[in-house]
Amino acid sequence: MKYFSLIVLFTFLSCGNKEDLLLPKANTTIVKNVDDLSPIYFFFRTKGKDTLAEVNRKNSIISTNWILNIDKRLPLRIVIPEIMKLQDKKRTEKVHKNEKAQNYYSYADTIGKNLAFIPFTNVYYKLEKPKSEIVVFFMKNNEVQVNNVIVKKEKFQDYLNTLPSDKSNKYVFCFAKELSFGSYLQYEILIQSLKFSMSEFNVGNEEFVY
Repeated sequence: MKYFSLIVLFTFLSCGNKEDLLLPKANTTIVKNVDDLSPIYFFFRTKGKDTLAEVNRKNSIISTNWILNIDKRLPLRIVIPEIMKLQDKKRTEKVHKNEKAQNYYSYADTIGKNLAFIPFTNVYYKLEKPKSEIVVFFMKNNEVQVNNVIVKKEKFQDYLNTLPSDKSNKYVFCFAKELSFGSYLQYEILIQSLKFSMSEFNVGNEEFVY
């Protein structure tokens, strides 16, 4: 697994420091190459019994594509508020705004043995429960709950195939706040690989974390 160590450490070694940042892993590549980028790092820290995220955003240039390198051990309850701040900063920028600049999460493709990326530019996070929509709740232990029905992650596609595609029903994706970022990214990759149209199931750009 030498390639993985190189992926997560090369930037910090070049600065004369050695920092451990454990990237999420997956067996597929969504996006392989991103140019004109600014890296932002979320380090895993502990203070007593508390888990903390240390965010290094020194190189975050508004007009570029942002790559968020987030330690897979960090829980969503800590990570998502920090991501929301970064999103808001970029969305509200007027002077240096670049409409083509995107935001990506990085991860390691264990099959292709390369650094890979998944876009999240258009995702709007909400730290609350949705009101009346059909909830698809991604939980720990690789389980997904669709309203009151719990299915294993590997059976999620099969279950979706049994649902009626009625556009009057709005589906929303929700995530347990105690999920690790690594597990969250696995779910995000699953969502992008699902063989159904987001518009067919009336899925919007909001994601709920609670």
